[in-house]
Amino acid sequence: MSFITFKNIGKTFNDVPVLKNVNLEIEEGQTLGILGRSGSGKSVLISMLRGTKEYEPDEGQIIFHVAMCKECQHVEPPSYIGQKCSCGGELEEKTIDFWHADRLEFAALKRRVAIMLQRNFALYDEETVIDNILKAMGDEGRYLEENIYRALELLDMVQMSHRVTHIARDLSGGEKQRVVLARQLAKDPMLFLADEPTGTLDPQTAERLHETLETEVKDKGITMVITSHWPEVINILADNVIWLENGEIKEQGNPKEVVDKFLATVPLPKKVEEHEHGGPEVEIKNVKKYYYSIERGVVKADDNVNLTINHGEIFGVVGLSGSGKTTLTRMILGLTEPSSGEINIKLGENWIDMTKGGQFNRGRVTPYIGLLHQEYSLYPSRTILGNLTDAISLELPGEFAKIKATHVLTACGFEEKTAETILKKYPDELSVGERHRVALAQVLIKEPNIIILDEPTGTMDPITRVIVTDSILRARDEFDQTFIIVSHDMDFVIDVCDRASLMRGGKVLQTGKPEEIVSSLTTKEKEDMLKDE
Repeated sequence: MSFITFKNIGKTFNDVPVLKNVNLEIEEGQTLGILGRSGSGKSVLISMLRGTKEYEPDEGQIIFHVAMCKECQHVEPPSYIGQKCSCGGELEEKTIDFWHADRLEFAALKRRVAIMLQRNFALYDEETVIDNILKAMGDEGRYLEENIYRALELLDMVQMSHRVTHIARDLSGGEKQRVVLARQLAKDPMLFLADEPTGTLDPQTAERLHETLETEVKDKGITMVITSHWPEVINILADNVIWLENGEIKEQGNPKEVVDKFLATVPLPKKVEEHEHGGPEVEIKNVKKYYYSIERGVVKADDNVNLTINHGEIFGVVGLSGSGKTTLTRMILGLTEPSSGEINIKLGENWIDMTKGGQFNRGRVTPYIGLLHQEYSLYPSRTILGNLTDAISLELPGEFAKIKATHVLTACGFEEKTAETILKKYPDELSVGERHRVALAQVLIKEPNIIILDEPTGTMDPITRVIVTDSILRARDEFDQTFIIVSHDMDFVIDVCDRASLMRGGKVLQTGKPEEIVSSLTTKEKEDMLKDE
């Protein structure tokens, strides 16, 4: 049964069309998958369905076919036509032009739409996990026993029962995203929007979240629209798929057929050529980091790690979540003190002991190390030019600032003309993949000696992933920098890294060519770290 109809939808930002003549039907209970490279219009389409004011179509209509109660204006999907509303009224057939509806009808539809975004955890940070769920149920009767039981049931569904009384700000990114999912389900939605919901999560957490979307949204008959940079997820969850290209529907139909056609357009990354490296730049000797927990006793986050990273090298640190990767990079940055061992970084002709304090104690070369964290952020109220020039904390003459910013954006894979145009835009006007490359440019423009990239492929579609791979290789050649890439994506590491170390249980098991590392992976590691396995 037809639920939502798109008729000739068009949308333009700053005279650039982002959606053009989109015509589409979404059936009740159907899961629609949206494929496309970054900037194709996926998130814009999602935002239109959400009713976000800035994304009102410039032309065309989004029409909802629903069952609506005249008495209280409660709405349900069209299969409810003729049934009784909870208020005692009757649910009657109603066709609503979403963006031209009156205020009450518009609000009634929006209340029944839930959304998960890839980087916005949308929680009350100072509240407990269960209070976050209860608040999603509305003010009336929030603390009734039946609502508390429902909240506990939802938290069990998303495997968060053990965190019921924890404060939201203390949760990991994966845990926060699962609480967000429980909050959205608590709203009892008739339409569920998922815009790259697992973009920043590790593979294991992402898999659990996808399973929950399948069992608690798709299998419950809730209509869902999902975008994902993992085409295999679209294959599993979607009943119908559209492929957006430059704001237009290029293909539509069977998920497997459309996904295969899309993947056939993914370019191959440039082959990593033998690169001449300088001498050692980072030396890690017998480094240990132990934590002490009442529940777990001694936790060996990193255990006797030894590594040498050379100048101009792109070096990968790979392993599953909990292997010790992040702790190690925090110690390299000088953000975490090692329990024992040495971390020395070469600055000019001098070796700096990172276990000592900065300035006069001759340690901490942190200002010379750039970090692109997987949960990066840009200043939403500043243009891209402002974001880039603010990153170096230096007032530059206007033209020089533009030249420098354009240069670093081209190094990150933007064409020169596109880079010049992007400088005038704000982050919200860019796609997620474009924002990711701007964040990389924000690091590069500081001209650090060493750059650490923490899970850089987390939010990328396959095409953007190749672009960023080439961007890193280009940046290494142009800026003569050393890269340390922390990742669970072994395919990406093979494409971009000269060498890599495999970590497991806080230990470095093997260091060598990325292709050599593959032979040492366990079955579980191969499943989670290699796409072709």
